[in-house]
Amino acid sequence: MKTAAELNFGERGTIAEIDCTHPSSRRILEFGFTPGQVIELFSKATFNDPLAILIRGSLIAIRKSEADCIKLK
Repeated sequence: MKTAAELNFGERGTIAEIDCTHPSSRRILEFGFTPGQVIELFSKATFNDPLAILIRGSLIAIRKSEADCIKLK
């Protein structure tokens, strides 16, 4: 299963699940990263960390390690 950290520029994916064993999973859920939502990788910073992800009309920057807990369909 692909994760949000593996998306390429402009690529979209639908969230299948959030890995709740990850320490940042609660923070990710509070930002609105919930199953069924479509996300798009907007940009990556130098060395690919952090990632800017477009979700629900908002641009949110998260660490690559946090994006690893977002599983996509």
